[in-house]
Amino acid sequence: MGQKKNPNAQALGSLGGKARAQRLSEAEVAKIASKGGKARATKLSAAELSRIAKLAVAARERQRKGKN
Repeated sequence: MGQKKNPNAQALGSLGGKARAQRLSEAEVAKIASKGGKARATKLSAAELSRIAKLAVAARERQRKGKN
C-alpha cells in the first residue's frame, strides 16, 4: 500500500493553499475548484455519479420547498 502522508507537510500545504486562494478572484477560485470536481467525477463509477446526482436533486428540492 501507499505511504502515509506527513501531517506536518499536509498542514503547511493547506496554509499555502489558503493564502493563495485569498489572492485569487472568485472566478479564478471557481475555475480551480471546477478542475477538482471534474477529476473526481472521472474516478467515480456511473452508479456512484448517479447516486450523487440524485442526492443533489433532493437537496435542491428540499431547499426550494423550504424557501416558499
